[in-house]
Amino acid sequence: MSGRAEQAAVAEALGYEQARDELVEVVRQLEAGGTTLEESLALWERGEELAKVCRRWLDGARARLDAALAEEERGEEAGDDE
Repeated sequence: MSGRAEQAAVAEALGYEQARDELVEVVRQLEAGGTTLEESLALWERGEELAKVCRRWLDGARARLDAALAEEERGEEAGDDE
């Protein structure tokens, strides 16, 4: 497994809060400056991976909420028929 693929696999295993917190730290380091171009690129790539992880978690949460709301709505409609 390449270094990038390994990093992506590790990022996928993170929970939302862990990924978010690490992303905040990456952004802080990039904004602070003082890193080489190579270090900055590595940080940026890590930030992109972390942002994808966060987006997947948020998309999953949205899907669960939508499903729960749809189920509730179906239950209310069924109650109206009685």
